[in-house]
Amino acid sequence: MLTERQIDELRRDIVFTAELGGRTLELHSTWGLFSPREIDEGTRLLLEQVHVEADDDCLDLGCGYGPIGLALAALAPGGRTQMLDKDFVAVRYAQANARRNGLPNATALLSNGFDQLDPALRFDLIASNVPAKVGKELLAILLHDARARLRPGGRLYLVTINGLRQYMKRNLTEVFGNYDKLKQGAHYTVALARRTTNGPPRSSG
Repeated sequence: MLTERQIDELRRDIVFTAELGGRTLELHSTWGLFSPREIDEGTRLLLEQVHVEADDDCLDLGCGYGPIGLALAALAPGGRTQMLDKDFVAVRYAQANARRNGLPNATALLSNGFDQLDPALRFDLIASNVPAKVGKELLAILLHDARARLRPGGRLYLVTINGLRQYMKRNLTEVFGNYDKLKQGAHYTVALARRTTNGPPRSSG
């Protein structure tokens, strides 16, 4: 059984540094958030493949404590980066990590998918480390909403476990009309889809 002192230790922030977006960032996290002690393999693979322009407006969907969003904000100082998560603890840590690392162009918002985001906002780039158990219904909503939030020519970068690779290929092709496998690692695959028109997504029927 853990002592009171050990429990108090567990309550403290987990603190580590990571090289993200060309900078060394100090990250605080806590137990219960995804990969709280280090940047996970999928996120690292995703960030190796993302192409970011200095003035891109970016969005990190399912931000956790913020590693992807903060990297995007560092790479696009002339744009704004919005981080979204449905976990209020994640949002609190992501916002604090943005302040801690001097990234005023990054903000975090509590939102289930895109539902709390200003409907008028549009982005050049959306990135997400997609949970393996997101479910096909929610995934369909997220992909359609992501396409709607991208400007023409905007890019959606996703990293998933390899077991979802073909599933993601089918769904991205259906929603966006295109799919590009950028990198397949030992456990994860990074995919890219682009919004090519202003019109509605291609019908699957």
